[in-house]
Amino acid sequence: MTLIAEPTAATTSSGAVLPLVALPQTELLSINESSIPLITDSLSEGVHVKPLRLDLEAGCWVVLASFSPGAQVPLHYHTGVAEVYTMSGSWHYLEYPEQPQTAGSYMYEPAGSVHTFVCPETNTEDTVLFIRVEGANINFTEDGQFHSILDATMIRHLVDALAEQRGLGRLNYIGGGATGFVADAV
Repeated sequence: MTLIAEPTAATTSSGAVLPLVALPQTELLSINESSIPLITDSLSEGVHVKPLRLDLEAGCWVVLASFSPGAQVPLHYHTGVAEVYTMSGSWHYLEYPEQPQTAGSYMYEPAGSVHTFVCPETNTEDTVLFIRVEGANINFTEDGQFHSILDATMIRHLVDALAEQRGLGRLNYIGGGATGFVADAV
């Protein structure tokens, strides 16, 4: 069976017809993180984020996060894969103190990972991370009781509410579903 593209089919820059399975895309979905304000103390004291992509439907979130020396993220369980690239500073998991992550470190975490994020108080600079997570972090208190769920939906709620409260205007990051820029949505 031969599939024949219609005359109005999308083409490559050389004029070749794109396969029928290609999604129509009229522009690159690209943002510069410098255009997104840092939402300080957004998840807890010393934890600051810039949302890059919050895809509520796919449950995927991508943020640029900055952690002050001494900042921590409570014990949490990942329902999906997490990937972390350390851009500057250092950090480790409380459960793995002999495996510090420093500038240039890339870490892959399979679903089901459990740990407590710690930035040493001895850090002389903020630790900056590029983080991509599929699913949610299920957070627990120090005594092991359920505390909260952190996922794309909760991050969107927090950063949008804090941006409005602090007069930062509407944030422009990449959304999900009918993919596009959130600030351009009606």
